[in-house]
Amino acid sequence: MIFNLPAFSIFFVGALLLLHSRGRVHKYLFIMIPVVAFFSVLNAPEGVSYYYNFLGLELKGVFIDKLSKVWGYIFAIMAFSGAIFAYHNDDHKENVWTTLYVGSSYGVIFAGNLLTLFIFWELMAIFSTMIIFGRKTEAAKGAGFRYLLVHAFGGQLLFAGIVLYFYQTGKLDFGYIGLNNLATLLIMLGFAINAAIPPFSAWLSDSYPESTVTGTVFLSAFTSKTAVYVLARGFPGESILMYAGAIMTVYGIIYAILENDMRRVLSYSIINQVGFMITGVGLGTQMAINGAAAHAFAHILYKALLMMGAGAVLFRTGISKTSQLGGLYKTMPLTLLFSCVGAAAISSFPLTSGFTTKSLIIAASVQEHKSIIYHILLLASAGVFLHAGIKFPYFVFFHKDSGLRPKEAPFNMLLAMGFVSFLCIFLGIYPDILYKILPYPVDYVPYTPSHVLLQMQILMFSAAAFFFMLPMLKRTETITLDTDWFYRKGATYMVKFIDKYIVKYGQSFKEFIFVKATQKLSMLLSNPSGLTKVLYNLIYYKVFEDDKDKYQENLEKLRNIRSVKTNIRVGDSLLWVMIFLFFYLLVYYISKV
Repeated sequence: MIFNLPAFSIFFVGALLLLHSRGRVHKYLFIMIPVVAFFSVLNAPEGVSYYYNFLGLELKGVFIDKLSKVWGYIFAIMAFSGAIFAYHNDDHKENVWTTLYVGSSYGVIFAGNLLTLFIFWELMAIFSTMIIFGRKTEAAKGAGFRYLLVHAFGGQLLFAGIVLYFYQTGKLDFGYIGLNNLATLLIMLGFAINAAIPPFSAWLSDSYPESTVTGTVFLSAFTSKTAVYVLARGFPGESILMYAGAIMTVYGIIYAILENDMRRVLSYSIINQVGFMITGVGLGTQMAINGAAAHAFAHILYKALLMMGAGAVLFRTGISKTSQLGGLYKTMPLTLLFSCVGAAAISSFPLTSGFTTKSLIIAASVQEHKSIIYHILLLASAGVFLHAGIKFPYFVFFHKDSGLRPKEAPFNMLLAMGFVSFLCIFLGIYPDILYKILPYPVDYVPYTPSHVLLQMQILMFSAAAFFFMLPMLKRTETITLDTDWFYRKGATYMVKFIDKYIVKYGQSFKEFIFVKATQKLSMLLSNPSGLTKVLYNLIYYKVFEDDKDKYQENLEKLRNIRSVKTNIRVGDSLLWVMIFLFFYLLVYYISKV
């Protein structure tokens, strides 16, 4: 039965069908594939489903448990709502690449061993790059290549770590790894790049805003969240992740406040929100892991909703910079309404999903007596409302009348946004439905008077700060420098250095090795017996008799070796055997010393 197939295979088979379908059949199929995948995850038994042999090892092909199922459910829901949002899209190739991308993400979260994980990890990078290229602009092309290079680097780190890990342990099973040597450090760094942990985070804000209206919605959901999953699986409780996550929460806010492009604001917001999840993974307790999983679930929904809202505005206006937008509430009221639901959810308003998930991580930091982490997370919570909760809807839909009068978003976009908005509110009102599918039992009540009051104080403080600092927050045509500046500039200088020095001296070296040296060697070897005689004389007259005239005479003969005559009767083959034997004995002697 099709529901018994691994979820990733459903997407790969679906991509093949999409490639050979057109029109409404293609669009309906694009929507139905994640529905089938959802029921596949729902029916999948926990444990190992498939085994295969590699290098004499019996490897777990597919491994499913409660942790991976959380990601399996939300990936299907996200792919379904994204497919509805993209119903208007006639670029069939983009839908195929997107389906393969989602399928590769499933391959990662259900991988039972590091080899399978690595294969799907690299496929995910390739297919997501093709989605970025799908916009077919010079900016998208440049961002796509930079994205691919960064992820290729991360893939090499991961592969090197896996090879060393296998060499040291003789195992490839993917489970708890822990940070204890170079191999595990390389694996963690490979995961960290996809998680957009600074300073490896600039690829996200550089590439996602350059994708298509629909492509960015899908990109926002999968790559960084699969990284959260593999870190939660392989490195729970590593304190370095706790501190890295805390830094991410603040780092993303600072850049989101400075940004002008609305989709780049939301991209930096992804870094901020993933920071909460990474902090939960670093804390490593059952409540913290539950919080990381629950927040990944909620985040995928409300971030997709915000990206849909921004995408709808871009689709209707062709403008992405907030300094050129404003007053859109007049003609796009439903898009505004749904965007405000996403803004409320990401800001953790009570009765939204963000309120019931983020608080699990903050409560875990209190349980573990991590006072500094707790206060950083509270500060970051206030900053989220400042940049994503208020800044995005205010500057796009209100602020000033830009004179733009675009139509409301297409029906399919509104339907997708309405569906995701419903889920954001539903999970905020009935959090137990989400809590029940988390990997560990949940003993936590989000709606307590103290928690609600504290969160409302944080939100009101942020709102007051926003309007107090509004003159300073007004965006202008600026470019925000991030850590990608180093490899952009570094690559430019590297190319110049290579062109000026390496290529120049490389050509000279090539000419010497392959032309001059070859010609000289060919001349010397044209008369082996004469060469032997001259070399013998050079050594004899230099070492034993110190006869400078005879030595110079033999040097002249060496320059014109072909004219040297000798009575030595040694076959060339025998001479070469003697030469090779000499060098063999020399190497053998050196190796023994």
